[in-house]
Amino acid sequence: MLSAEQKYREIAERLDLGDPNRAQTGRFLMDQFESPLKSFGGLDAESAANLIAAAADVALVIDGHGVIRDVACGADEFAQESCKRWVGRPWIDTVTIETKPKIEALLRDAGTKGERKWRQVNHAYSKGADIPFSYSAVQVGHDGRIVAFGRDLRANAALQQRLVDAQQSMERDYWRLRHVETRYRLLFQMASEAVLVLDATTLKVVEANPAVGKLMGRAAEKFVGRTFPDGFDEDGTRAIEELFAKVRTAVAADDVHAKMAESGLEFVISASLFRQERSSSLLVRLAPVHANVAGASVPTAILRIMENAPDGFVVTDLEGKLLVANRAFVDLAQLASEERARGESLERWLGQSGVDFKVLVSNLHQHGSVRLFATTLRGEHGSTAEVEISAVAVPNADLPCMGFTIRNVGKRLGGRDVRASRELPRSVEQLTELVGRVSLKELVVETTDMIEKLCIEAALELTQDNRAAAAEMLGLSRQSLYVKLRRYGLGDLPADATALDTRPN
Repeated sequence: MLSAEQKYREIAERLDLGDPNRAQTGRFLMDQFESPLKSFGGLDAESAANLIAAAADVALVIDGHGVIRDVACGADEFAQESCKRWVGRPWIDTVTIETKPKIEALLRDAGTKGERKWRQVNHAYSKGADIPFSYSAVQVGHDGRIVAFGRDLRANAALQQRLVDAQQSMERDYWRLRHVETRYRLLFQMASEAVLVLDATTLKVVEANPAVGKLMGRAAEKFVGRTFPDGFDEDGTRAIEELFAKVRTAVAADDVHAKMAESGLEFVISASLFRQERSSSLLVRLAPVHANVAGASVPTAILRIMENAPDGFVVTDLEGKLLVANRAFVDLAQLASEERARGESLERWLGQSGVDFKVLVSNLHQHGSVRLFATTLRGEHGSTAEVEISAVAVPNADLPCMGFTIRNVGKRLGGRDVRASRELPRSVEQLTELVGRVSLKELVVETTDMIEKLCIEAALELTQDNRAAAAEMLGLSRQSLYVKLRRYGLGDLPADATALDTRPN
């Protein structure tokens, strides 16, 4: 029987756990001790066993038939649950099916000398994924006994998985950035507006889209690398430089106008600052100012005119919810800003009740337009103003909508209130001439009839002779309205008109 020293020397001749090249080659060559007898002469079997156990995460003693006879392993959950159960089982049965050929190779090469391979195998684990181990086997003694040294590769596998995850994440980010850049390039190239990208420090052109070339009459590539502004007159250059200075200091800056020195073409120039990584860039937009407003400038000009018009202008959807309002309407409605009105129904501000707005919208849907519809506009803080509304419906546009122009006529001569105040005093004067000739009771009845008739006429005028709406506006049933119409001889009524509604007055 071999002594402990002989066993150790035989193992030492065949195994090296410290070769730095093993990770690359999977092989190792033993660097011999100079005096093993002197260093390990007194080593007993227990000490040799301790050395073997300390040299690996798992150490297996295998007989000549490949059956595990003893195990030394770590103290983790896997070792406690699985390793001890291997004793008495063939080594090849403890690994997964795809790594069984590696166990056969380890057993076959255990008795060879010289260069030796480490082979990775996977042990099946009942509580999770397979456990990877790297093994090398050394035959000891003459009875075919083999000692297998195993290293737990779970830490390496976890690091490899993290590396793979990091690589995949970087790959996804890379392709995401590529897609974003592609979309940016496509938009930049296809934009009809002339756009330049400048280095914020040197003011040199970094990029210029094709629209710049069309606008300036030369290829866009010729602008790259040149300092901007270039080719503008003295006043224009100064205005552009001041614009850039304000933008770089994060101060809000209005668009500036600048003329080309040679051609005399005038441009509206705007700029904004953006940062990318550690550098800053300027996004500069150029728009020509034409002597004759045409093409795409027409809608812009119309919008500016409506925004600054002295009369209120409102655009709503087909249900009357406000989409756009100009400054004049915001002032009439006593609002702090247009945003406060957006999304609200125009009915909120028009008429003494919802009747006016319903009549207005009904006529718009029926006729497509309404002219000089008289009503009142109520402010948020309680003020009222007499207004006239002209409106148009555009139901077949890309965005179906209705437009309203609202004019304040409260102080205008010939307005509705002035007309009423002019006619009513004349009638009152006629009534006062009857004092002394008729009784007060008769005067009151006459005055009441006169006012009632005037109110009915006004309601019919406001509703464009819509008698159902006029009745609702006056707070009457249609039957009562028809009775009063017949009484005062207003309008043409059918003989059975009074039977159309039986609601009480």
